[in-house]
Amino acid sequence: MSDRLIIFDTTLRDGEQSPGASMTRDEKVRIAKLLERMRVDVIEAGFPIASKGDFESVKAVAEVVKDSIVCALARATDKDIDRAAEAIKPANAGRIHTFLATSPIHMQEKLRMQPGQVLELAVKAVKRARQYTDNVEFSPEDAGRSEPEFLCQVIEAVIDAGANTINIPDTVGYNMPHQFGDLIAHLMNNIPNADKAIFSVHCHNDLGLAVANSLAAVMNGARQVECTINGLGERAGNASLEEIVMAVRTRQDVFPCDSKLDTTQIVPASKLVSNITGFPVQPNKAVVGANAFAHESGIHQDGVIKKRETYEIMRAEDVGWSANRMVLGKHSGRNAFKTRLAELGVEFKTDAELNSAFSRFKDLADKKHEIFDDDLQALVTEAGLEHGNEIYQLVAMQAKSKTGDKPEASISLTVEGTEKQASSDGGGQVDAAFRAIEKIAASNSKLLLYSVNNITTGTDSQGEVTVRLERKGRIVNGQGADTDIVIASAKAYINALNRLELSERRAHPQKTDTI
Repeated sequence: MSDRLIIFDTTLRDGEQSPGASMTRDEKVRIAKLLERMRVDVIEAGFPIASKGDFESVKAVAEVVKDSIVCALARATDKDIDRAAEAIKPANAGRIHTFLATSPIHMQEKLRMQPGQVLELAVKAVKRARQYTDNVEFSPEDAGRSEPEFLCQVIEAVIDAGANTINIPDTVGYNMPHQFGDLIAHLMNNIPNADKAIFSVHCHNDLGLAVANSLAAVMNGARQVECTINGLGERAGNASLEEIVMAVRTRQDVFPCDSKLDTTQIVPASKLVSNITGFPVQPNKAVVGANAFAHESGIHQDGVIKKRETYEIMRAEDVGWSANRMVLGKHSGRNAFKTRLAELGVEFKTDAELNSAFSRFKDLADKKHEIFDDDLQALVTEAGLEHGNEIYQLVAMQAKSKTGDKPEASISLTVEGTEKQASSDGGGQVDAAFRAIEKIAASNSKLLLYSVNNITTGTDSQGEVTVRLERKGRIVNGQGADTDIVIASAKAYINALNRLELSERRAHPQKTDTI
């Protein structure tokens, strides 16, 4: 295993802890299928004890993923571990990941435990997890601020108890790369049974060092990295999967290992996660940003034309940038539509779902001549958001503005099946539409973010709108897409309202302690 780097993706668990990034079961399954196609080794599907919805999501992922290990997170308690075991039971290969804090500040201020009690509980948790599976991971939470000698003691004990993966989290993003690399080397060199486990790292990005710390750990013997698509995660996020994988793959002259990932799936995965969560990727983001392979400087352009390697250390095609090709148009048939979506990892459970999505595709094709893969992903995401538990549904809307006059909007919604109408003026058509919606919903929510991005290029591109709402401490993102940006905005606001209602029926992962 010395030359193999295991990629552990926690987009569905830690990524979901980003404020507003909560995902539905079907959305998690879509992402999991693409991660499996990317050949991710381990997919951490969620935190089953957090809620019934989280449990069902982990179970659904375990049922459909065949080639990757499906992992469930659990605190060091019997009920957490039992629930995690039940959730991953359908998996071809399952893992239980249990954790317990080991830093002085966490033990004293949060756990209210002495080191001896923490040691005893950690061993007990691992032994219980081993009753369900021989694939058990243990994380000493806040290891980056823990005493190295106590860490050695705990890790030696949990390896003896049956843990075969030891994850070292920099939970609060506190470490510097040289410190973190030295810590990994110290642990591996001073724990007598270290050779019986794979050492892993899970780094947060509070100081912008998550990727650097993870790579420093790899250079010092870690052979699993826990990361997320687009660096999604609570606070400043996690180490970015795409940056970890491509740094190691590109610099094989430096790193003594490599992953088995199909890197051509990186950009499609980035776009899918962005589309589902409503978290746009900044243009200058490494690997997956729109400008990652763009050159404006004349000197750079000239160099790339003469020889690509003068200014590009990776090929855009190798990370999937060539995947966004036009595939369908208004004359495309149902079978071509279904086949292309299957290639993108989207499968329809019923003919009714296919017919509904195909109808939306035809409507879009009447407005937009060229249909790209990104358009299809947005279409399916929108269809999924409008299927099932919606309290509010858009029936129709009209918005108008004229120089010198105050913009106005009229909207018709169904509220739990009953149609209602309202009108309002506002500072612009979007503002007027939101005010009209609020006259019906009376949600008492606060608008935290309104963001617009184009899905593809051209003036007929679909606009993708993200709306972030907050109510009573709960934060949700809503998304909407349409060639009319005002309609897309209304869809996004309504989607956010539906997510608020849904989130109040399930505990959000952020409400529970995690690594």
